[in-house]
Amino acid sequence: MQKNKKKLTDYMWILSITYLILGLFNILFAWLGLLCFFIPLIIALVGGGKKYCNRYCGRGQMLELMGTKLKLSRNRDIPHFLKSKWFRYGFLVFFLSMFIVMLFTTYLVFSGVKDLKQVVTLIWTFKVPWNWVDISGVTPWIAQFAFGFYSIMLTSSVLGIITMMLYKPKSWCVYCPMGTMTQLVCKAKYKEKTKY
Repeated sequence: MQKNKKKLTDYMWILSITYLILGLFNILFAWLGLLCFFIPLIIALVGGGKKYCNRYCGRGQMLELMGTKLKLSRNRDIPHFLKSKWFRYGFLVFFLSMFIVMLFTTYLVFSGVKDLKQVVTLIWTFKVPWNWVDISGVTPWIAQFAFGFYSIMLTSSVLGIITMMLYKPKSWCVYCPMGTMTQLVCKAKYKEKTKY
């Protein structure tokens, strides 16, 4: 009997870890996170459903490895409220609100109304020390977007790790904003198909 052969897509977790590490040393790598933002939506829009979540999501793979191989998960069932529609949609709205605030701050820096704020925040509150990155040759709004976007990616990774440790390894996937958005796209496409 042949063992399951590893595929390239089984190593997407390396990209997630690499992204987080590179962002620590050069904040401009944060821009690469946009791929994790747009690719799932594009796949869902072209009819691939939740293929990104199920096959390509590096964060989901990373959490699975941390929870199962490293045995960091308590492996308990996720509470019902985290699975509920009101929590998932509420978290999506909150997450998108933070994204819009980040874009608005970037716009203010772009238009010269506000100075570049070189800070990464964790859970949108706690400042992470960021004194070792040189961004002297970078247009301020580009750097501002990077600081803001990396804050979002770092926060969602930390929330995913906390959820993984408390519950089952991929519990974050239940309320992940990208997963919720792709699910909404899939539902909309399904309704569109049933009209005809």
